[in-house]
Amino acid sequence: MDETRLNRVRFRAWRRGFREADLILGPFSDRYAPSMSVAELDRFEALMEQSDHDIYGWILGSLKVPTEFDDDLMAQLRAFSPGETSAPRGG
Repeated sequence: MDETRLNRVRFRAWRRGFREADLILGPFSDRYAPSMSVAELDRFEALMEQSDHDIYGWILGSLKVPTEFDDDLMAQLRAFSPGETSAPRGG
């Protein structure tokens, strides 16, 4: 795994600008990004290109997830509990 890319992904997940998204995506990236394949990281980065409010709504189920993001990564995010991780913030 490319450590520079991994650190960049984790940094972006923690510093979204919308605290509610930070508190889900940050711990999720700490827990799962290190074991993601290149293709999975590509999908996670593509997801993080979307609006924080949209991502947050998709995770909560208050907004319909677009087809291109309605996949196993979104299912994993929806099932994730930020309390699952004890890993420190990345970056």
